[in-house]
Amino acid sequence: MDFDISPTQRQFLDRVTAFMDEHIVPAIPRYEAEMNVLGAERWKVVQVVEELKAKAKAAGLWNFFMPPHSGQTHVDDTFVFEGVQLTNLEYSLIAEQLGKVGFASEVFNCSAPDTGNMEVLMRYGTLAQKERWLRPLMNGEIRSAFLMTEPDVASSDATNIETRIERDGDHYVINGRKWWSSGVGDPRCKVAIVFWCRWTRPASRSSACCRCSAMTTPRTATPR
Repeated sequence: MDFDISPTQRQFLDRVTAFMDEHIVPAIPRYEAEMNVLGAERWKVVQVVEELKAKAKAAGLWNFFMPPHSGQTHVDDTFVFEGVQLTNLEYSLIAEQLGKVGFASEVFNCSAPDTGNMEVLMRYGTLAQKERWLRPLMNGEIRSAFLMTEPDVASSDATNIETRIERDGDHYVINGRKWWSSGVGDPRCKVAIVFWCRWTRPASRSSACCRCSAMTTPRTATPR
């Protein structure tokens, strides 16, 4: 396999490295000061990150993670995703740089669980779902959550999932308990990808599914 750095990869890697040296690394003390709070204050919008996000977006250093269209037919192919959209190989060294500072990925709108959730919405979402959730995620205006882990089962194996979803008229009712819910503590969290199982155990290997769920009810987050 050829691991030579392409001109595109080199260009963006150099620009990201320079941006981090000039803007992100000097902002670490301010970030730490804003985060040096306890309890519910832990989950808040960090102002210095929002300021850096605006600078990164204006510089065209935004949404590196979304790969180019695979050529496969998606549920909807009319939505235009905005951002750099590098291949996984091109993005890999940039991701390595972002990992050097804990909050850097969010500055470039490349932080989990939003990245994976945006890829799911891009490939499997309807146009209405994309306009409601993907567009504001793409623009860095909201956050999202990924709900898989459950307290009573080894849920790293998705076939153990006990959460169920049942149709009730024009709606779906979700019954289950999740914890270690990545992203749910953020006050901007508006949508979650929920893992559930179609059948009671023992489950078949094809029975684990996921679904978008709007975060419309009050919730609490316990610091861990």
